[in-house]
Amino acid sequence: QVQLVESGGGLVQAGGSLRLSCAASGSIVRINAMGWYRQAPGKQRELVAFIINGGSTNYADSVKDRFTIYRDNAKNTMHLQMDSLKPEDTAVYYCNGRIVRSGNSYDLEYWGQGTRVTVSP
Repeated sequence: QVQLVESGGGLVQAGGSLRLSCAASGSIVRINAMGWYRQAPGKQRELVAFIINGGSTNYADSVKDRFTIYRDNAKNTMHLQMDSLKPEDTAVYYCNGRIVRSGNSYDLEYWGQGTRVTVSP
């Protein structure tokens, strides 16, 4: 089994910063990619940022130059540094991973339970 557990959400004022973390655990052979998605009330889940093996990253236009995604490969963790937060960043943030687990030769998609971020005006 593989689990993704997020942490670091909370309430912050506009202009502030938060750092989200995602820890992957279980019988992991390799993590091919990890990313963050978010879902605001009444809206569809959307991609925020992802990072693949080798370190290449991609960001949604709405968060470019404000958010930074990075991984600690040795610890199977991923982080999202969120700066200059805006009220429109308010959402539940979900960790996503494409992970090869022991006994498999292909990766599967896993999701965390989500962590809530609220940005007040």
